Amino acid sequence: MFKVTKTVPNSPARCTTLQLAHGEVQTPVFMPVGTQGTVKGMMPRDLKKEVNAQIILGNTYHLMLRPGAPLMKKMGGLHKFMAWDRPILTDSGGFQVWSLGDLRKIEADGVRFRSHIDGSEWFLGPKESMAIQQAIGSDIVMAFDECTPYPATYEEAEASMLMSMRWAEQCRDHLPVSPQQSLFGIVQGGMYSDLRLQSLEAISSMDVEGIAIGGLSVGEPKDEMMQVLDTLAPHLPHDKPHYLMGVGTPADLIRGVDKGIDMFDCVMPTRNARNGTLFCDDGKISIKRAEFQDDPRPIMEGCSCYTCQNFSRAYLRHLYRCKEILSSQLNTLHNLHYYCALMSRARQAIQDERWNEFRDAFLKRYEGS
Repeated sequence: MFKVTKTVPNSPARCTTLQLAHGEVQTPVFMPVGTQGTVKGMMPRDLKKEVNAQIILGNTYHLMLRPGAPLMKKMGGLHKFMAWDRPILTDSGGFQVWSLGDLRKIEADGVRFRSHIDGSEWFLGPKESMAIQQAIGSDIVMAFDECTPYPATYEEAEASMLMSMRWAEQCRDHLPVSPQQSLFGIVQGGMYSDLRLQSLEAISSMDVEGIAIGGLSVGEPKDEMMQVLDTLAPHLPHDKPHYLMGVGTPADLIRGVDKGIDMFDCVMPTRNARNGTLFCDDGKISIKRAEFQDDPRPIMEGCSCYTCQNFSRAYLRHLYRCKEILSSQLNTLHNLHYYCALMSRARQAIQDERWNEFRDAFLKRYEGS
């Protein structure tokens, strides 16, 4: 079930509610990425109590290789396997097999590829992706698509988009019978406005519960990504959730909300945390820098996360330089808390009818302009 709860005059920004099998999700929302059945460095308890993650991601490609769909089904699905009782969205595996490059071969009904783990041969297509996601038991399943590379010629982008649309129809035909799972279709078409609109029209005409925008954050300049969102924003169906896949920085999220995006995911906060890069309203902090050697301040003044409430920048720098596991844990907790709290602040600004002021003030401070 889906409901728009608040809109913004003269802007596509909005608040919505998704009622899923494992709970309610309030948007705009950021979804931490748990590729292999875990958000790296985080216990499910802390994801709920410290980060307040409403929904997380799993990945079909990685889970089909390890531990495998049969075991997922035997263990009662991913929720029980990883002790997570809130909603889960699973990527279809399309992006992952696309990223294999020479290890994959695209065929009419899917992709034949060699595992990045042991070189074994596998096949993944719409039918297989739907079956695996059924075994995983995710609340939201993604259609299997072919991610258009960047750069791509018009002809390449068109052929890729049309294949994704055919595969989306097959996903709809093979959708798991469980009423607890919702299917999102994925809009492709590269950087070409007419192809994007054609893809959106095709996906919107299918019986899908949500609209995802894929094929972005694949190396294109930010202005081209925003141009695609500008093209699509006026045409996104009002009665379905809008999900921007794999994006991005805090500024990207705020700009995305302003263009009508409801849902975001990205590995950036967790990956950067492990590399010593932390996010705050003033931009990014590289905790490894010498200037923080004796800095008693938290990462961000006013942040309510466990890391900021208890530890100094000096201590976090010390942990990182000593390669302590706690460094990744505390850094990840802060970054995920920051991302989820930022979306909570965005929701509140929309509800309080001060979205434009919040958006402008945040971007000015974050980007230092």
